[in-house]
Amino acid sequence: MTATVPLATLVAHLDRYLDAGAGRDYAPNGLQVEGRSEVGRLVTGVSASEELLAQAVARGADAVLVHHGLFWEGMPRVLTGPMRRKVALLLRHEISLLGYHLPLDRHPEVGNNAVAARALGLVDLAPFALHEGLPTGFSGRFPAPVAATELVARCRGLFRQEPLAFLAGPDPLTTVGIVSGGAQREVHQAIAAGLDAYVTGEATEWVMATARENRIHYLAVGHHAGERLGVLALGEHLARELGLEVTFVDVPNPV
Repeated sequence: MTATVPLATLVAHLDRYLDAGAGRDYAPNGLQVEGRSEVGRLVTGVSASEELLAQAVARGADAVLVHHGLFWEGMPRVLTGPMRRKVALLLRHEISLLGYHLPLDRHPEVGNNAVAARALGLVDLAPFALHEGLPTGFSGRFPAPVAATELVARCRGLFRQEPLAFLAGPDPLTTVGIVSGGAQREVHQAIAAGLDAYVTGEATEWVMATARENRIHYLAVGHHAGERLGVLALGEHLARELGLEVTFVDVPNPV
């Protein structure tokens, strides 16, 4: 039988476990929309899209946990159009929405970057890539040098899509920095740290020349693909620690 916990207990556990109050973020971390007071069935996903929320309703979820919530700096402060529909859907079905952005990137156990680093086979992980004074990613090394094409293959397998790769660094390579999402600019921190390769979610126009001119491998594995890992790991943690029924729902996004 699925356990239930008070919503307040779930929020307090997540806020504490993820250190949600540390550092500045572009979005509120924690409870964003309050639903029913007890949670037993939790749906997790990368982003709070209308499609994900509709699937949560269909699955009878009490709460939804995402990496990308509803509210962001610079967005209109009105509930109209898609935003009205999403908030109305949550309130109508008394479903809570919880979002954790940078705290889920930087976490050393279930964070997007730590999970990716371990899955790729890196060891001696260390916090990497400062943002507003706090690291958001991790760097590490392979126990033995690997070919650049092997790193591409491992990323392809882990993130389940073909990475955009600018292979301009040493081959074979040993050291790698990882920052999920739209962290193109953090390649400069990878260069300054003398890393052989940098893995992130996205690329932009200047990335290719920067990689070539600085002799570093740059792999863009997908923003969405790179940030499935954290919510999956966090959901497993909640199922284990709180006894919740947790279902990860993937709404595919090639970006």
